[in-house]
Parts: sequence; structure tokens; C-alpha cells
Amino acid sequence: MEGVIDAVARDLLTRRGGFDWAVTEFVRVVDARLPPRVFLKHCPELASSRVATPSGTAVHLQLLGSAPQALAANARQALALGAVSLDLNFGCPAKLVNRHDGGASLLRDPRRVQAAVTAVHAAVGDAIPVTAKIRLGFADRRLALECALAAEDGGARQLVVHGRTRDEGYRPPAHWEWIGRIRQRLHIPVVANGDIWTLEDYWKARTLSGCRDVMLGRGALADPWLAPRIRHWQATGEQLPPTDWSRRGELLAEYAALQRNTLPDRVVTSLVKQWLNQMRTRDPEAARRFQALKRLTDLDALMAGLQAATLLPSGGAARTASSRAGAGTPGADGKCIDKKEALVTS
Repeated sequence: MEGVIDAVARDLLTRRGGFDWAVTEFVRVVDARLPPRVFLKHCPELASSRVATPSGTAVHLQLLGSAPQALAANARQALALGAVSLDLNFGCPAKLVNRHDGGASLLRDPRRVQAAVTAVHAAVGDAIPVTAKIRLGFADRRLALECALAAEDGGARQLVVHGRTRDEGYRPPAHWEWIGRIRQRLHIPVVANGDIWTLEDYWKARTLSGCRDVMLGRGALADPWLAPRIRHWQATGEQLPPTDWSRRGELLAEYAALQRNTLPDRVVTSLVKQWLNQMRTRDPEAARRFQALKRLTDLDALMAGLQAATLLPSGGAARTASSRAGAGTPGADGKCIDKKEALVTS
């Protein structure tokens, strides 16, 4: 999720366990080699010797672009900076990205997918792995298998498949059985992605796709304890209780406090509301808090609302707090973010 899965969010999510690796927000490649500061902005973990979150979860750098030569130049730059893996984004469904020939737009021509992967693989050789993420196509699924095979033929060592086309966006359902059709034809590991919100979803996705691993995107934000819950069930067979609001609120408050060290309050306020917006899709109390707090522009008032034991009925707290922070100033509008970067668990 662009603007939410940054280094702070990666740290908070992975320190709770359950993840094998994480992927950065994408580095947008157009027609030139980017300076080191751009890579370090998206992946400050490059400054550590392990290129991992503080808890030790490996972080893979993600590139999004369509020009093979430019992708290759930036792959070499990333390698020089210490990247341990490069992931190519052919799955982003955002209209702005697609209009500028990025993300899922390449799925209309498997040859372009292969050219991009080939160029990056040639640029880094066997020094680090190159992986890719696709959807089941752009407007339909006719080229789903061809695009997957193109990524494999280009040198991708692993493929994440989101179980919907670009035009399907995030509308349910995700077609996990289609991921299984792709997995059966490829010789590289395939990771299932899309609509994995619960332990039950995880099991269904694995069963229908036949994949060993799944990628968590929005599900990890909606329930930051989903990956640990999956891992605990794998180890013990026991299902942990649902994540209550107190833990969700504490995590958001910690996220805000950490972001406040380097970002302006207005930016932190927006980031926290974006994360709360993801939580509300699966938790009634998070939904109520979002409705009550979404128009706040004062970070302290927002944090107080997150940590309060109780709130006024939906809308009341928002009106009261907004009068202090500047009534009528728009906040988060509840619109889901388009770009899907994620973390992975087995």
C-alpha cells in the first residue's frame, strides 16, 4: 500500500513475527538511473548490513517501470547499494501508473514482461535474485499464463500472483484456483495473493492454489496480528482469539509516535488515517473510530481518539475535535489506496 508500507510500518508489523520477507513500496523507474537517495528513501534498510527490518526480516527492493534499459541501470544501482533481492511490479492497478505505462499495463503484452525481467536479470546476474508480481491479466485472463511464463523465461526466481485482473481491481472474489493453474505450469515457486484477511482465507487460498506461500497486503494492515496468528496455528493447531481494538489502537499510536520523529504532523495524521481506513474493513470498532475521527487534522487529537476507552456516538467526536483543529478541513475520505505492496508469510 503506497504511503503506508514504509520502513516504520515494516518494522512494526515484522517485529510481531510471522513474516518471511517484506517488499518495499515501489521505486518508480522512467528513463534514467536514479540517485542513491531515492533508493534509501524507499528502503532505508539498505543502510544496514543485512538489509532487514530491526527484527531481522529481509526487505526486498521493488522496482516499477517498463523501459528495459532504465530498469537494468537502476537494478545495477540497487545492487551497488546492497540490495539483497529485486522485485518487479507488474501488478499495480492504479490508473495513473497504468496511464504512464507501468504496473499492470505491461500484462497486455507478455513480451514486454519478459523483456523487463530479462534486462534486470542480466544486469545483476546471479548476485541477487530477481522476482516478479503479476495479476491475472489486464482486462481479462486470456494472457495470464503467458505473462507468468514470460516472467519465468526472463529469469524470475519466484512469482507472486494476485488472483484478479487489473480491471477487477480489488472487487471480490480473488480467483485462487487460477493461481493454481499457473503454479502447475511453472518451475519456479508461485506465491498466492489477494483477499487473504483471516486464517480461514489463508487456508482456502493455499488449498485452491496449491501454493506453499501467500503474500499478505491489505490483510496485514487490516489485522497486524494475522501473520503471527497464521504462524501460531501452523505450529500448534490452535486458533488465537481475534485482535481486539486496544491492541490495534496501541499499534497506531506507536506508529504515529515513530513517524512524528521525522515527518510533519499533517503528514503523520494522513498516514495514520490511511492505516485506520484499512483496519475498518474488517473490524467494527475500527470502523466506528474511523467515522468519528476521519476529519481530524490535529495529530494529538487523533491519537487521543485512538487511545480513548470510549468515544461519542459515530460522528460526535469528529465534530467536537474538528472544531478545535479547524472545522471543515477535509481529512481521509475513506477511499482505498490503489497500490499493493506487501509482506509474505508461509
